[in-house]
Amino acid sequence: MPSAVLQRPPRTSAPRRDVPRRTRVLALAEARWAAAATTAFLLALPLQLTGAPAWTWGVLHAVAYVTGGWEPAWSGLRALGARTLDVDLLMIVAAVGAAAIGQVLDGALLIVIFACSGALEALATARTEDSVRGLLALAPETATRLAADGTEQRVATAELAVGDVVLVRPGERVGADGRVLDGAGEVDQATITGEPLPVPKEPGDEVFAGTLNGTGALTVRVERDAGDSVIARIVAMVAEASETKAPTQLFIERVEQRYSVGMVAVTLAVFVVPLLLGAELTRSLLRAMTFMIVASPCAVVLATMPPLLSAIANAGRHGVLVKSAVVMERLGQVDAVALDKTGTLTEGTPEVAAVRPLPDTGLDEETLLTWAAAAEHPSEHPLARALVAAARARGLRLPAAEEFTASPGTGVRATVDGARIAVRSPARLLPAGGPADARTGALVAELEESGHTAVLVLRDGVPAGVLGLADRLRPGAATTLASLRALTGRAPTLLTGDNPRAAARLAAEVGITDVRAGLLPEDKVSAVRAQEAAGRRVLVVGDGVNDAPALAAAHTGIAMGRAGSDLALETADAVVVRDELATVPAVLRLSRAARRLVVQNLVVAAVFLSGLVVWDLAGDLPLPLGVLGHEGSTVLVGLNGLRLLRETAWRRAAGPA
Repeated sequence: MPSAVLQRPPRTSAPRRDVPRRTRVLALAEARWAAAATTAFLLALPLQLTGAPAWTWGVLHAVAYVTGGWEPAWSGLRALGARTLDVDLLMIVAAVGAAAIGQVLDGALLIVIFACSGALEALATARTEDSVRGLLALAPETATRLAADGTEQRVATAELAVGDVVLVRPGERVGADGRVLDGAGEVDQATITGEPLPVPKEPGDEVFAGTLNGTGALTVRVERDAGDSVIARIVAMVAEASETKAPTQLFIERVEQRYSVGMVAVTLAVFVVPLLLGAELTRSLLRAMTFMIVASPCAVVLATMPPLLSAIANAGRHGVLVKSAVVMERLGQVDAVALDKTGTLTEGTPEVAAVRPLPDTGLDEETLLTWAAAAEHPSEHPLARALVAAARARGLRLPAAEEFTASPGTGVRATVDGARIAVRSPARLLPAGGPADARTGALVAELEESGHTAVLVLRDGVPAGVLGLADRLRPGAATTLASLRALTGRAPTLLTGDNPRAAARLAAEVGITDVRAGLLPEDKVSAVRAQEAAGRRVLVVGDGVNDAPALAAAHTGIAMGRAGSDLALETADAVVVRDELATVPAVLRLSRAARRLVVQNLVVAAVFLSGLVVWDLAGDLPLPLGVLGHEGSTVLVGLNGLRLLRETAWRRAAGPA
């Protein structure tokens, strides 16, 4: 089966834009072969069960065997050439052995299960690699480099070196990590830090490759080569984190090897030893084939898969896409949770949280908000949309704004009802001197200390009031975090690239005490790995490109799907499609229920398998009875696992802890 480990890009490679499109399912050979095998099996099944002529369903079963089995068989033969034996080849041998003694349906079912499993693994690997390559396209292909004499030259970003000076015009993406030398503007760097609002930039501030310059021209000095940019490091960390899963895969392969060798050895012994003692060839062959059927891990496979697949299907009906049965099982092992802030605990869009007219101005909240919203109405800035939405929510009529102007990084001016209204950043334009200025500064400081983004409103150059904006908390966030705390036995951790005050305000609202703010993607990975090193199985919940490395490094990752980045959605092990945060603890409980059923089924399967094997080795197990016991245990564990398909299973998982 295909490896799920990403190929790490060279450190010297620059981001490229000529990346392939998203891989289609049927573009994968594994998916085409699995589809052909499944179709043939489903066509043959009703024919065989209704007593149709054997040649009708026999041909279809043969097609299922060939299309679904040739690839694992060839892979197994190559492994044999390297002196290893895996379960894939063992399953093919068991399927052929079953067909040889008339159990064609059993063999075809084994073939279909393994073909579909290989196709799903290949698709997950291809989609993840697509997203990693797509991330590299965030950085522009070219940049404007300024020579010492001020002349401009359009060059490939791969040619930029540390110390070069580049010009970033409004609407362009930054070509390299660096520091602003001249100019002012607002840069949308949500792809790197997750901050919901564009960040004002002025000389001395750091900027990152791939972020979008919204307003104002910036002159930037390059401080990192293309291969060392934050985006390139994100790609490298996703690949590196994927590689850390390899030891687990190696452990599984060692178990498969021992089981395969042991089963083949015993099967040969069951066939050869009676022959040496004088038994008939036909009787010895029949006994060996009976052993291969009853010792086949088909029942064990079905003991594990139905509960997990049923849980996956049930979670999918309720808006949580779990990417594999392995992920569903791992979710139940989680004992620590780390969450992103913007777009995860919050909705990722600002809203007006406070309207504060200055004392002695005689203004009320509605008037102050009306002025600010009317002045901002022509703007496309997220802050402007928040002000207009708040005014409309209160039913306020917005007068027309005239003589509208916008200043990059500072705010807007407009004439509203004959007065000159300005909505500005208080950090840059707060007037100095006088008791009114002191009151304004105190009000701004109060709002900023509480984690709000403060916006100053002036009328004819005189401060009229201050507005406080904050990211909207998702409904039920506090209840969800309480459920996660009850499930894991410890309080969740907040990992965010946002500023510490905003993070602290939100953490206080939802009851989080462990807050890590101002983090870059590598900082989030370090925080996750520190918890993993302490022996915890960490679940990371996030939504952005900046969360992808932590999602990959964690024991399990869940992405918010509605506004999540492509890389986060592909890197995560599960996706909350409708951004309903309350489904996260629900899917954890469902996973734990599935794991309990897996244990029950494994006990049942082990009892049947060991009993039948002992009977065949120590006694004379009739083939029909062996098949009946084998199939009976398979049906029993399958039906037990399907219990999690019921709606009541989700209601129990979504209920209180």
